Amino acid sequence: MSDVTITPNQPIVMELEAGTYYRCTCGKSAGMPFCDGAHAGTEHAPIAFEVKEKQQVYLCNCGKTANAPYCDGSCQKP
Repeated sequence: MSDVTITPNQPIVMELEAGTYYRCTCGKSAGMPFCDGAHAGTEHAPIAFEVKEKQQVYLCNCGKTANAPYCDGSCQKP
């Protein structure tokens, strides 16, 4: 996986291969946007999601989505 640019209030856009992924929710992972276990001992838990086939995904980066871990455009709403 190549480096990912993470911009506040913008979805994280990346192409993922088929598989199961874990989206970091604590913000401490060295492998953002994916969990590396840095949340251990906190109330945070990663969000597991499955990609069925290679595709471009838009991951929420604002925390307002109703469809976690995917962006639903909430970051663009007033």
